[in-house]
Amino acid sequence: MKYIVGLSRIIVGVLFIISGFIKLNDPVGFSFKLQEYFSAGVLDLPFFEPYALTISIFVVIFEVMLGVMLLTGFRVKFTVWSLLLMIVFFTFLTFYSAYFNKVTDCGCFGDAIKLTPWESFTKDIVLLVLIVVLFVGSKHIKSVFGPNTKRIVTVIALVLCGIYANYVLNHLPVIDFRPYKIGANIEQGMGVPEGAPKAIFEYAWKFKVDGEEKVFVTQGDYPTVDGEFIDVETTEIQKGYEPPIHDFTIEQEGEDFAATLLQKPKLIMVVAYDLRKSHMPVFEQIKQITDSAVKKGYKVIGMSASNDEQTQQLRQTYDLNFEFYFTDETTLKTIVRSNPGVLVLEKGTIKQKVHYNDLGDLEFN
Repeated sequence: MKYIVGLSRIIVGVLFIISGFIKLNDPVGFSFKLQEYFSAGVLDLPFFEPYALTISIFVVIFEVMLGVMLLTGFRVKFTVWSLLLMIVFFTFLTFYSAYFNKVTDCGCFGDAIKLTPWESFTKDIVLLVLIVVLFVGSKHIKSVFGPNTKRIVTVIALVLCGIYANYVLNHLPVIDFRPYKIGANIEQGMGVPEGAPKAIFEYAWKFKVDGEEKVFVTQGDYPTVDGEFIDVETTEIQKGYEPPIHDFTIEQEGEDFAATLLQKPKLIMVVAYDLRKSHMPVFEQIKQITDSAVKKGYKVIGMSASNDEQTQQLRQTYDLNFEFYFTDETTLKTIVRSNPGVLVLEKGTIKQKVHYNDLGDLEFN
């Protein structure tokens, strides 16, 4: 039992630290995932949505700290109870998401590792078993560190988590796992490579044959049946290749200008997914920067999911010298974790991407 507990301790501790750190690297992204869980269509807890970012920061730091405390053997009883309660809640959440197909990605490992709902549930079941082992065999959780050393390590870990969280909130994630990272080409990210697997669908055709309903299953072909057609049900039995970048458009009046704009050798995107939530004072600096960029031959566009009335009012208020285009809100949130944020592109390749606190770091050739 001693060795089983020791192995379980290492696996759980390391996984909690890795999972927590990945989300700590992007707490804003995790808060978007929490908002999805809190929405009316999932858990129907809309009163938590305004506090999603605060909850996100607390949860990810707590997750990292539990991993550290488990490995150092600090406050074992509190740590094991916390791990058990947390994994029971996560297991319920992932089962709910998988069974009712509510949230297609739990966000357990942020954008670094994508898991299907059932994969997430399986992962939590394994962790639940390991944590139950720790709970039952908690007397075997010993530490090679003295009491003071354990406290110091825990405090240092907490302080580092706080510093790191503050940095990524006021800038951008240090490690960008998304398909819109610096150096990525958006057009290439939307493409499907030759020979990529295609989706396979199964069709259940229902016919009335000799007064009796019968079902004939094919993978696309209409069955040759001497009977009256009633209905058909389609089931995807194998997913096809999905490009890392999808649902990306740059629209005006229903027309998509993405293909044209992504060919520009000098393009600046001012991204503000929701102008009602944007940090408005920074648009004065954006005005100065974009005016300077236009003089150097850059094409500047705004990208938002807000309506025309809001974008026109913003342009008039700050005398902005560029037009706004419509892009899906989720896509804009994925592009940059800043509202607003600015990207510099060269023929579709992202060369620079900054938070509104770092606009001074932009360089225009």
